[in-house]
Amino acid sequence: MPAYRVDVRRLEDFSALDLHDMLKMRIDVFVVEQNCPYPELDGFDPDSLHMRLLDGADLLACARLMRPVPDAHPRIGRVTVSPNHRGKRLGEALMREAITACEKTYPGEPIEISAQSHLQKFYGSLGFERISEEYIEDGIPHVDMVRQPA
Repeated sequence: MPAYRVDVRRLEDFSALDLHDMLKMRIDVFVVEQNCPYPELDGFDPDSLHMRLLDGADLLACARLMRPVPDAHPRIGRVTVSPNHRGKRLGEALMREAITACEKTYPGEPIEISAQSHLQKFYGSLGFERISEEYIEDGIPHVDMVRQPA
């Protein structure tokens, strides 16, 4: 696995270029690669923390950490690894860093995710348990999963 630096910040703290790179990667993966037209810019980014794994200025991976709201726990979403850096276990590194950041920021809270169904085993290896039936979101099968506090 390549060395990486973890960067966590609010949306307004990004430079225009860094924001562009992160949003471009999310759109390239979720909309273009997965052939899934959906509203990538959904209004939740301004109230979330954003995590990036960087190698120098090179964006390796990113995720969104949504704060808890009434009737919902913190959520990790938009988990994305650059197509140029796949196969290096960066998804696992990103999720471990995101879990740690959620635990520090929102101690004692369960962490929720909406997982693409084919990734249940991966998320299960990180302590997430399935809590819903399968459903279709943006044309892709998903399940809700939760990780209880450590």
